[in-house]
Amino acid sequence: MARSGTTQSGGRGTRKSASTPPAAVREDSVPLTDAQRLELYYWMRLTRSLEERLVNLYRQTKVVGGLFRSLGQEADAVGSAYALQPGDVLSPLIRNLGSMLVKGATPVEILKQYMAKGDSPTRGRELNIHFGDTARGFIGQISPLGDMVPVMAGVTLTFKMRHEHRVGLVYVGDGATSTGAFHEGINFAAVQRCPLVVVVENNGYAYSTPTRKQTLAAQFVDKAPGYGIAAEQADGNDVIATYEATKRAVDRARRGEGVSLVELITYRRKGHAEHDNQSYVPAGEIERWERENDPITRFLARLHESGVSDATLNEIDARVKREIDEATDIAEQSGAPEALDSLVGIYADPPEERPLWFREGKSNVVSTHERPVGWGTFDAPAKGAD
Repeated sequence: MARSGTTQSGGRGTRKSASTPPAAVREDSVPLTDAQRLELYYWMRLTRSLEERLVNLYRQTKVVGGLFRSLGQEADAVGSAYALQPGDVLSPLIRNLGSMLVKGATPVEILKQYMAKGDSPTRGRELNIHFGDTARGFIGQISPLGDMVPVMAGVTLTFKMRHEHRVGLVYVGDGATSTGAFHEGINFAAVQRCPLVVVVENNGYAYSTPTRKQTLAAQFVDKAPGYGIAAEQADGNDVIATYEATKRAVDRARRGEGVSLVELITYRRKGHAEHDNQSYVPAGEIERWERENDPITRFLARLHESGVSDATLNEIDARVKREIDEATDIAEQSGAPEALDSLVGIYADPPEERPLWFREGKSNVVSTHERPVGWGTFDAPAKGAD
């Protein structure tokens, strides 16, 4: 497995809800600055607190649809996204809220999406974090497992063809590595030497299926040699280790060295969604991970050891609470979508369609019925009818 590489700047995404980031780390410098470490804490705390607020709204029936938590996985999303530069693009999964926040998504957008508000990024036509913004560097996800790997292979191929020094990053779960889309996408990207980083979040379960029941691979980095690509493995609950492993992969991609697979070993302490009671999880497993391997608790201990005061951390916590409170107030004041909103943005031209445009000039929806004569026509009474 590759272990070499240099380190450039930390995540430099557009930060609409964060302070101006510190100066970029030089290419030949590995350590993060104290300010950047505090920024990592901010993003992880914001991720967890925002999801906790969504739980409250979900229980008040203000969330439309399901609620998908990343509890216990905040470090792998934040640390990996932080390794990207502003022009880079990532494709998140349902548990990668933290990566989207790092790249510039705002709490109010997330809340409006989950609440299906009319002024949400998708105008209430899509839910949770299923939205994208290429200007800020994140692409809306496709739900079927593994499907975003070939999509991001295509995106990063355009970077190569245009001679742009940009990198793409795509997240997949452990279950997605057993799909055809994953294989085809990563193989194509490897052959084309696309500047792509494939992050495999090994959280132990593909929905309710334990890893041992969907693959015999001892570890997911073992899959990389079969594609002829480099690999990294890191503790996904250690935000610094996650950042450093991803940064090495990002650097290789930017140097033109092709695809890397990064396995992040983590654990989701919530089910697939809020409705999942996790009955398939052995007794005591969740509590053990919470007690021994919580990513925020671990990073707080590390910050304290480096001399960061409680006052500094409390200030960040207060800032996060204030931002989420303000975002919640704004989101709750937004209205529901209007019916005609569904006709906006269907096509590039026209940007807004007319209601029932497909029926214009027609007396019936179809000119002839395809229903077999033996079944009777729509305008004739059924046999035996009075």
